[in-house]
Amino acid sequence: MTHRIVIVGGGAGGLELATRLGNSLGKKGKASVVLVDANLTHIWKPLLHEVAAGSLNSSEDELNYVAQAKWNHFTFQMGRMGGLDRAAKRIHLEATLDENGDELVPARSLNYDTLVMAVGSTTNDFGTLGAAEHCLFLDTRKQAERFHQQLLNHYLRAHAGDEDQIASISVAIVGAGATGVELAAELHNAAQELAAYGLGRIKPENMHITLIEASPRVLPALPERIGAPVHKTLEKLGVTVLTGASVSEVTADGLRTADGKEIPAALKVWAAGIRAPGFLKDIDGLETNRINQLQVLPTLQTTRDENIFAFGDCAACPQAGTDRNVPPRAQAAHQQSSMLVKSLKLRIEGGSSLPEFTYKDYGSLISLSRFSAVGNLMGNLTGSVMLEGWLARMFYVSLYRMHQMALFGIFRTAMLMLGSRIGRGTEPRLKLH
Repeated sequence: MTHRIVIVGGGAGGLELATRLGNSLGKKGKASVVLVDANLTHIWKPLLHEVAAGSLNSSEDELNYVAQAKWNHFTFQMGRMGGLDRAAKRIHLEATLDENGDELVPARSLNYDTLVMAVGSTTNDFGTLGAAEHCLFLDTRKQAERFHQQLLNHYLRAHAGDEDQIASISVAIVGAGATGVELAAELHNAAQELAAYGLGRIKPENMHITLIEASPRVLPALPERIGAPVHKTLEKLGVTVLTGASVSEVTADGLRTADGKEIPAALKVWAAGIRAPGFLKDIDGLETNRINQLQVLPTLQTTRDENIFAFGDCAACPQAGTDRNVPPRAQAAHQQSSMLVKSLKLRIEGGSSLPEFTYKDYGSLISLSRFSAVGNLMGNLTGSVMLEGWLARMFYVSLYRMHQMALFGIFRTAMLMLGSRIGRGTEPRLKLH
């Protein structure tokens, strides 16, 4: 009987793992590899702030799971996981409904020999009053596109209004981590582009962007030498940055901070904090933490079931030599995916011991749209090297190209890059619909 590996979650880590296992174990018939995701297409999550601002057309940069499976010797199953039966080694998928609420794909179960959970994370609003009702989130492509449409609607309404009336728009972003910071810069760029394309009733200086962070500084998870120049650049762009400000309530008209400050905002984005999906909480007796992450051993096996692995944002993996867990970052998921390729091959071949994960921090890069980029690269020979401007921007773009190479190979990625460059001369620089 062929060993059956089921991977739940088609984010960057899960998709890379399915692709590499399909091209090794699946292609040789040593294992049956199945990828499960609730959507038909994949887009790299660090790009969602660009989708929200309109500087990236998600239809052009998305990847189809069905096609990827065909090309890389694995199987794709569309569905959202809703339950687990560890005794029977089976997962339960909920029914998928179409836009009219009719059943598209029925509820069903999938058997596994090895289960890998790679379901990522969602934004954590910490139960803040009104946040779920009045804020937009950027966890999925649909959410990012919804924000973009609402932004565009404000400009279209202003464009059809009185020519003599001065129009403005206010945007509040809660959380000055990478997503919040990059979104603020992209929105400033979008304001300039929209005006250049004729939607200039709202002038760039009349898009009022407020970035609110509860910590004492922006990018609190990164070194201060990165956060400081980012803060200065944002202020130069006209973004109002409030640090040490905790949001206590969100209303239809704006935000209220713990110290009573009122921040009016037509569009409100919550980009602070993460948590794993709620269905993971103590699922069939597996150990989870307070933000629903599955507790795993250094081998990435869950603490209570050696047949179930978890990695990426949905896993609480101990970081060697510290009392902390591996940070929820794209590079960590990529490193864990690479290790799991080796681990699962060993497991199928009957290996008695599996490798343990050691996280290596290769630095951080933050893009401030076309205005700047800031970051640091870390290596054994160079130590920590600070980057700013054009060079940092090139390294930032290369991160996405590395993700594409892991999925498509060098030749197809080169063709995608060429097609993207050719398309620049025939398409608007901002998505206008």
